[in-house]
Amino acid sequence: MKEIGEKLREARESMGVSIEEVASDLKLRPSQIENIEEGNMEAFKDIFYLKYFIRDYSKYLGLSYEDMIDDFNEYLFDHTSRISLDDIKKAKKKIKKDKNKKIASPYTLERKPKFKVSISFIYILIIILLILIGYLIVTLVNSDNFKEEEVVTVYE
Repeated sequence: MKEIGEKLREARESMGVSIEEVASDLKLRPSQIENIEEGNMEAFKDIFYLKYFIRDYSKYLGLSYEDMIDDFNEYLFDHTSRISLDDIKKAKKKIKKDKNKKIASPYTLERKPKFKVSISFIYILIIILLILIGYLIVTLVNSDNFKEEEVVTVYE
């Protein structure tokens, strides 16, 4: 990564452009340009952004950005192929811990329902209502108002 940064620094200095000019033209911070030129990959949270910064910086300086991206990809492959499994496991644990530490803001809070009803409770409630309705119908049919004994037939 330092070789990539040195190529970019040499091209920038040969053009006589300051870090501040490059940063303002590329809409980056001067510290980002300095970190790219120093080969400080750890200063960037996401390597994909770093890759695009290198691409844009190379285009800006008139260098072959394809070659710079190829160099970066080779460096990245060499760098990541040396990571031990223990380091990967530690990084995964750290990511899990960081996910639990969310920044609470009214705009990012997840709203939880205040009253949550389970589906089985709803089914039980429906069954009870059906039983009650059936009971009411049976009691109305069997009541004194609808008995067959009270029906008077008139014969002539």
